[in-house]
Amino acid sequence: MKLLPLDNPELIELVAGWLGQEENYKWLDFGNGILAPTAVSLRVMTQRDLHVLRVFTPDDSDLPIGVVALSNVDRRFKTAGSLWAVLGRKRYGGFARRAASRILTYGFQELGLEVVGAWTVEINVPSRRALEQLNFHYVGRQRRCHWIDGKPYDRLLYDLLATEHVPDD
Repeated sequence: MKLLPLDNPELIELVAGWLGQEENYKWLDFGNGILAPTAVSLRVMTQRDLHVLRVFTPDDSDLPIGVVALSNVDRRFKTAGSLWAVLGRKRYGGFARRAASRILTYGFQELGLEVVGAWTVEINVPSRRALEQLNFHYVGRQRRCHWIDGKPYDRLLYDLLATEHVPDD
């Protein structure tokens, strides 16, 4: 598996396409009522220290299959407010969790982060399992704040300290 920077227009367009699919964007929150970022807003995200976005590949190929990110990175406080991932090519199940582990390693070792937060919608059981497998700790619940198909759901809040991260490799 490789983590590749989101640094060319073709990759940015590909990722924007994945994030523009309802099956993906319904689980995310890009703020200000934005369902999915456009290619232009993704490009802006890649140019700011606030976000670390990477495309990931399968083990035996350079084919992009998903995107993983640390968002709301604050280097002064050594935190990332949110870890998130989207598997763009669904037949590669399991790779999003591995990519998340790798970007966590990058965040803790290269960026010097001390804590990374994450959240998932209460009904997104695969994401809950992935966060638990990554050693994240449940820290609370934000009630009725995530709407899918006109229905409110809770967000489950998690965090992971650098000392608790166990790299996959």
